[in-house]
Amino acid sequence: MKIGVIGAGTWGTALAMVLAHNGHQVMLRTRGQEDADWLRTKRSHKNLPGAVIPANVTITMDLVNTVVESDLLVLAVASPYIRSTAREIASYVKPGQIVVDVAKGIESGSLMTMTEIIESEIPGVDAAVLSGPSHAEEVARALPTTIVAGAHREHIAKTIQDVFMSPYFRVYISPDLKGIEIGGALKNVIALAAGIADGIGYGDNSKAALITRGIAEITRLGIKMGGKAETFAGLSGIGDLVVTCASMHSRNRRAGILIGQGKTAQEAMHEVGQVVEGVYAAKSGKELAEKYQVQMPIVEEVNRILFEGKPVKDAVQDLMMRDRRTEHSSLKFEMP
Repeated sequence: MKIGVIGAGTWGTALAMVLAHNGHQVMLRTRGQEDADWLRTKRSHKNLPGAVIPANVTITMDLVNTVVESDLLVLAVASPYIRSTAREIASYVKPGQIVVDVAKGIESGSLMTMTEIIESEIPGVDAAVLSGPSHAEEVARALPTTIVAGAHREHIAKTIQDVFMSPYFRVYISPDLKGIEIGGALKNVIALAAGIADGIGYGDNSKAALITRGIAEITRLGIKMGGKAETFAGLSGIGDLVVTCASMHSRNRRAGILIGQGKTAQEAMHEVGQVVEGVYAAKSGKELAEKYQVQMPIVEEVNRILFEGKPVKDAVQDLMMRDRRTEHSSLKFEMP
């Protein structure tokens, strides 16, 4: 197939490499002249050391041609730019052309997922999502990775599976777009919390607590929004959450570490040097929790740390001293 990847960050570049290794003709679109020159001449990405961009990846700055000449489009821009990008390409997307979102986030204000934004800006589009535990740094090195493709219709999900599947990049399919996208967006908030815990010197017990209670919060909200419990136990739920909370490849965890060490959210994002999507998702996650009347205490405390200046140790103390609860309300004790 002819495939256009819009966004030449680390993730877009790594996916372009997967697609090229699978024999597809790939157009990798970047906005900046300096980036385009580097990618063309060096055949590498500055933040993916040692990874070589194959010859069948064409580097371009021509957005319109990328859309018009492609059978399938991959939107690999950061989540805050999905709407503007979708709006920019809307008049050039052909009927039946599949658009795959690989950004993770919830739009502030509208509280829409990325595929909902794409569908609102490009009426009638076949929007899909590709998500899961998949750091670009490892995919670019052809390390074994598993991921899930979500779509409304099975044949679209299977097309994406066929296009991306390789000996080192295994793709599952699912009809639960809502669950996949909620899991992918909100795990970044929990990863910030895990990084904050690392930054102030807490240990493995703390991280395990954040991961398990974090997935409980995400699952409660996701099910209320129409997602399926199985999804949150899968690759785009607990799988993505574990890898993002544990790895130094995670920009959200790295930003959290800096915040735990005393930096503000803005200072942390500046030092990380990339979009830290968990900072944006934290506000949206809190708004969704209020809208759907779901308790999300970790998300609430992350918001207070990020936007209200609450001391980290006070937030931890408040989490630890919440009212006593059972772990799973659906489990009942035997009668006395």
